Amino acid sequence: QVQLVESGGGLVQAGGSLRLSCAASGRTLNNYCMGWFRQAPGTEREFVSAISRSGISTYYADSVKGRFTISRDNAKNTVYLQINRLKPEDTAVYYCAATGVVTTHDHEYDYWGQGTQVTVSS
Repeated sequence: QVQLVESGGGLVQAGGSLRLSCAASGRTLNNYCMGWFRQAPGTEREFVSAISRSGISTYYADSVKGRFTISRDNAKNTVYLQINRLKPEDTAVYYCAATGVVTTHDHEYDYWGQGTQVTVSS
């Protein structure tokens, strides 16, 4: 089993940047493919990005391509999401999750963090 803890969220102005971190404990992170999801109030949770165990393969939702970058440091047991050129519509709780096979479907992820709030002001 793995425990995930997100950090790095906050209140930023549109156009700003944030780097979210997801620290894992328990099993080592290189056993898992990792994903980031987000959920805004009144909406369903949506896929943001995913990364393979090695970090070689990455995947992005169309809405974030070119602005978000997912990466991982398996030695530090941490996954990151660099978010640039933030928009008000990026406001949401961001969750990291772990799965055995990389996927964009949230129901296929086995472990979830508690989330970190990102709020973008216009």
